[in-house]
This record gives sequence, structure tokens and C-alpha cells, in this order.
Amino acid sequence: MILGMSLPVFTAVHVLVSLAALAAGVPLIVGFLKSRDVKYVTVSFLTLTTATSVTGFLFPATQLLPSHITGIISLAVLALAGAALRVFHTRGAWRVAYVVCAVIAFYLNTFVAVVQAFLKVPGLHDLAPTGTEPPFLAVQVAVLLAFVAVGFVSVKRFHPALPSAA
Repeated sequence: MILGMSLPVFTAVHVLVSLAALAAGVPLIVGFLKSRDVKYVTVSFLTLTTATSVTGFLFPATQLLPSHITGIISLAVLALAGAALRVFHTRGAWRVAYVVCAVIAFYLNTFVAVVQAFLKVPGLHDLAPTGTEPPFLAVQVAVLLAFVAVGFVSVKRFHPALPSAA
């Protein structure tokens, strides 16, 4: 039992939260690219992505796994993104920190989704049963390059209007 749920139920909740975080990441990135501050999407993305990382630590494990390292990195960049947004209001270099951290958090969630897809989806698993085969590596490199490009363009384009001093 995890948080009062059986392992299969907890896994389903974790997967649903992860998918919701991924879904929230898309309009967030579109907002960056269009230089629009999408407040509700931002809150949803940061909250759901944090929940994804936190719940990932609740699965039974006897040793530190790559998924734990990914979760630690994700939580660190989410904390920095949250500080850049809420404490420093994306002013100056904090705008870049916010965008970069949000994009990294979205990338890490996507990275894990790709890993899980190759582990769980039969056709993909057949292409890369150990996760070291060229199809898996090609997809991960393509995803990484796409996020680097989107991150670069997002940093250049995202300049939200600062609240006026009243």
C-alpha cells in the first residue's frame, strides 16, 4: 500500500498525473514561444510536474535508481523555476532561469515518458528491449535536440510584461 492505495492503483494515479503534467507543458511552451504569460497553465504545469517527481519516490525500491536521480534533478529545477517565477518575478536573468528550468523539467518528464513507452508498449519494446538499441537512442536524441531548440527559441522570445508598480 502506498498512500492507502494498492500498487496498481497508485501506479495508475502516478501515470495520470504524469500525463497531465506533460499535457500542461505543451501550452506552457506555446506561451513561451508566443511570449504570453499563461498563469493557470504555469501553476498546473509546475504543480503536476512536482507531483510526478514526488510520487515517483514513493514506489518501492531498495537502491538509488536512475529514476531517482532524474526525480532529484527535476525537483531541483522545479524549485529554481518556482523561485524565479514567484520570488524574483522573472525579472532580469530570472526570466532566463525560469524558462530554462521549466523547459528542463518538461524535457525530463518527456524523457521518462519515452523510457516508459519503450518499456511498456509492445511494438516499441520489441524495437529496443534493453533500452540501448539504436531506435531508442535515436528517439531520445531527437527529443533532446527538439527541447534544446525549443528552449533556445523560448529564451529569446519569452518576455512577459512586468506588473506595473502601483
